[in-house]
Amino acid sequence: MTNYLEFEKPLAEIEGKAEELRALARNSEEMDVEGEAQALDAKADKLLKELYEGLTPWRKCQVARHPDRPHCRDYINALFTEYTPLAGDRNFADDHAVMGGLGRIGDIPVVVMGQEKGHDTKTRIERNFGMARPEGYRKAIRLMDLADRFGLPIVALVDTPGAYPGKGAEERGQSEAIARSTERSLNVKSPVVSVIIGEGGSGGAVALATANSVMMLEHSIYSVISPEGCASILWKDSEKMREAAEALRLTAQDLKQIGVIDQIIPEPMGGAQRGRDETIAAVGKAIEAELKELLKRQKGDSLLKERREKFLKMGSKGLAA
Repeated sequence: MTNYLEFEKPLAEIEGKAEELRALARNSEEMDVEGEAQALDAKADKLLKELYEGLTPWRKCQVARHPDRPHCRDYINALFTEYTPLAGDRNFADDHAVMGGLGRIGDIPVVVMGQEKGHDTKTRIERNFGMARPEGYRKAIRLMDLADRFGLPIVALVDTPGAYPGKGAEERGQSEAIARSTERSLNVKSPVVSVIIGEGGSGGAVALATANSVMMLEHSIYSVISPEGCASILWKDSEKMREAAEALRLTAQDLKQIGVIDQIIPEPMGGAQRGRDETIAAVGKAIEAELKELLKRQKGDSLLKERREKFLKMGSKGLAA
């Protein structure tokens, strides 16, 4: 069953009518409605194109949060062979919001990690909706230490509304864990490639997105705060999230312009949720190409130096735009 976003309701009506006609035809051999159904399909395709060619920043937020978008687990299962998951931070617990381990993408051995939101009510609760606690970031540090020790490239898949702000997380050093994860990302000598596959929320995303190459899917978002949170602070009204989304410049297109990200990975028409396999394949191709380029071009200290300079210069490009 297709999950439609609020702005897709006109599309839902057209596609629903086409399906109703076909259901009637299946129940009555005498009815021939395929011509009408195809006309509705053409109308739906045209409307889908119009909707997605003119997405506002707020609508991109809705698409980035779509429950049917492929998540970290889907990418790992489809792209990484010989995947061996690693669990726990060797200190407190295993945070299921962060998953990772050893694997291969193509013929390249890597350490892969990312935030996992879950795909149904049970797994979303288990994964805490992709909001990591301190032990999740310490797990990421452990994985980065392993990659550095054995000279393995790191692939990070970012999809989180932000780090978990609960009392227990704060008591266990949430901000310190995020800072140390970011610091470790800056100091690892292996190539680091990060892809924002859905939401990139605040420091909780930066902790895994501090990479030599940062890529974003076309309709993903990356921001210092959610539009709702920004609106609540600036206007004391979370309903002004549309204006906040415009001001935050959180789209892949804006972030590419100002130098925060390096590459935009196109999505199928209608977003990743309408072409999951196609999207996953495109992300895999982009990661593999970027890793090969980094491994060929640079090693060790030069990778580290380039990564640090990249983040020091961040935002200096395109500020007048």
